[in-house]
Amino acid sequence: MAEKITMPRLSDTMEEGTVVKWHKKVGDKVSEGDILAEIETDKAIQEFESEYDGFLIFQGVEEGKTAKVDSILAVIGEEGESFAEGEEKSEKSPVQSEEATAEENSEEAVEEVEVSTEIPEGVNVISMPRLSDTMEEGTVAKWHKKVGDKVAEGDILAEIETDKAVQEFESEYDGTLLFIGAEEGKSAPVDTVLAIIGPEGTDVSGLTSSKKPSPKKEEKQAEKSEEKKTEKPVEIKAEPKETKTEKPAVVSSGERIFASPLAKSLAKEKGIDLAQVEGSGDNGRIIKKDVENFTPKAIASTSLNYVKQESQTVANSQMRKVIAKRLAESKFTAPHYYLNVEVNMDNCMSSREQINKVHTESKISFNDIIVKACALALRKHPQVNSSWKGDETLIHGDINIGVAVAVEDGLLVPVIKNTDFKSFADISGEVKDMAKRARDRKLKADEMEGSTFSVSNLGMFGIESFTSIINQPNSCILSVGAIIEKPIVKNGQIVIGNTMKLSMACDHRTVDGATGAQFLQTLVMYLENPITMFI
Repeated sequence: MAEKITMPRLSDTMEEGTVVKWHKKVGDKVSEGDILAEIETDKAIQEFESEYDGFLIFQGVEEGKTAKVDSILAVIGEEGESFAEGEEKSEKSPVQSEEATAEENSEEAVEEVEVSTEIPEGVNVISMPRLSDTMEEGTVAKWHKKVGDKVAEGDILAEIETDKAVQEFESEYDGTLLFIGAEEGKSAPVDTVLAIIGPEGTDVSGLTSSKKPSPKKEEKQAEKSEEKKTEKPVEIKAEPKETKTEKPAVVSSGERIFASPLAKSLAKEKGIDLAQVEGSGDNGRIIKKDVENFTPKAIASTSLNYVKQESQTVANSQMRKVIAKRLAESKFTAPHYYLNVEVNMDNCMSSREQINKVHTESKISFNDIIVKACALALRKHPQVNSSWKGDETLIHGDINIGVAVAVEDGLLVPVIKNTDFKSFADISGEVKDMAKRARDRKLKADEMEGSTFSVSNLGMFGIESFTSIINQPNSCILSVGAIIEKPIVKNGQIVIGNTMKLSMACDHRTVDGATGAQFLQTLVMYLENPITMFI
């Protein structure tokens, strides 16, 4: 029997996923545990494994294309088996037909473990934990124990992924791992059975044998019972490896171009116009090696030769879509205004040099000093350390500064908790560690939550000044420019000095102009006289 595989929900906020790469093609043999595809969400690209043995007889999403969660991703069956044979489905779109056919035929609906009320003595049932306030389900990225293994309190049972990060989950009990309720790579709702731990050899079949179709499945079955009368059978055959029907590319001239999906994806990535590529495949079909070996023709000019640059569109990643949504919400709901100051950094540069002579194992950056100065200034101006709550304003007791970190295809903001109580060395170590893990997509969810003020620094790129969009629910974000050597007036004389421009975006609902200005005055005082931060 063919097994339908749907687009998985890899995080609690995921609504759709993009197939970055297929590791198997139609007709390939597949074993349980084989990587079928790489799927991109708003946070990461994850490998998706097969749960079944058989042959890949259908792909529902092309490489580079996006599909909704629970829509058909692939079908695995016997070699030569037809997909949806004898199924009934409506005369709607092919995608709707595929989903209806596979769901109608499958009797192995998504099942939830129903725990018996009679739990044997010494047995502990562990549920999928809620690792953040918005988490509705979690994905088991990796099991550190397998059924039959001894488990001690504090042992890492599994790594669980939410929409923000992968977190280690510890056991609270001693015993033997008797049952696993969610396989690696699979998602489960919060509070459903994750594992069972108890005395070795304990029979827990009574806790796991009772299963029921999910409410979603029952609703669909009820809907389909009414649709069956008007539905017609549709049969989708597995396509041979080399004869897969492809939708040809069409260029502006109207000429159709035949190319493999991989060639199309590679050409799109490299910005190559397929109309200029000569195909070496059957009937002139363009394949991967044709794109890899393609050399653009130079276009002659009166004074020089140059290569014409082709326009291209790039699909937005899930992270980019979420960033766009949240920044738009911030910009258009919070009334932004901006305050700008210029700081004399001569004393700060001298102080940093002295500090780094002492802390030789970990160099303190200017950004570390700015983050510490912001934390101390927030102590004196708590109104800036606030959040708008509609009918009330929340003045935060803790000072937690978020530091913007650029990552591939986006931006993450790890948070330095209780920044005002930490030394320069502590701040430096945390920023370096979390920035590295942010770029590797290994930050934990709680390391990106709870900020009360944010700092964004583009000084290392030579940017003199810029403005940022507030990182909600913060009231303010500080934009830090480069330190510039230039003539300044000091003691009535024109001398060479070093200055840095700061711009602070404020939410006018919580921080008035005078309040923001007073905060910046205090911040400038700390940066121009760093010794005051030690008093």
